[in-house]
Amino acid sequence: MDAEKKNYYDALEVEPGATPQQIENAYIRARNAYSGDSVALYSLMTKDECDAILGQIEEAYSVLGFPEKRREYDRLRGFNQSGINPIRPLGQIHTVSSLEDRPKDTVEYEDYGSNLIEAKVSKITAQKKFGLEYVENPEMDRRIRECSEYTGKLLKEIREYKNVAIDRMADMTRISKTHITAIENDDVSKLPADVYVRGYVYQYAKVLKLNPDQVAASYLLHFKKLKNQK
Repeated sequence: MDAEKKNYYDALEVEPGATPQQIENAYIRARNAYSGDSVALYSLMTKDECDAILGQIEEAYSVLGFPEKRREYDRLRGFNQSGINPIRPLGQIHTVSSLEDRPKDTVEYEDYGSNLIEAKVSKITAQKKFGLEYVENPEMDRRIRECSEYTGKLLKEIREYKNVAIDRMADMTRISKTHITAIENDDVSKLPADVYVRGYVYQYAKVLKLNPDQVAASYLLHFKKLKNQK
């Protein structure tokens, strides 16, 4: 990342006027969002994509997280950091000698606990974006558990049961609505080569919290049968 061409503030999703504490919070939040155990990985990004973003995050913080480097970066980019306090106070600031002396309704400064809270925000956001909200149907759940052959018709039925619209499916999987519809309609004439179809169905199944390997393998057999009938 070229410091003179790319915006490190954008990489951490903060404004150029952010305080050091805000930058640290943003760094921890972003790093947690793309780490290997993060719920955000349900976004179906590949490991390489996540690693690339993590690299940009680390690079941005390696500059913005150090005052001298940040000043030089701001000078090159024309950002004016004058007048920014080094630590952002929260509420009313008091001088205290111990935690017991601190008023219960005030906080002296942001501490590491706030970093952990902000780090969890991205995970909560990911859960909201990729979580499924639907009314469970024991009979439908049983059919899914016992299913050994996945067809386009069944995949559509499961998608609708789990209350995922095609627009949302396309957004979460990065598969075009045309291809999603073709898969659900078993329209082999509108689908690409087998390897791509397998990848699409794998992503589709992952969004619906199905076993992606099982579903992709089953659908691919079904897909090949359909092609042989043409």
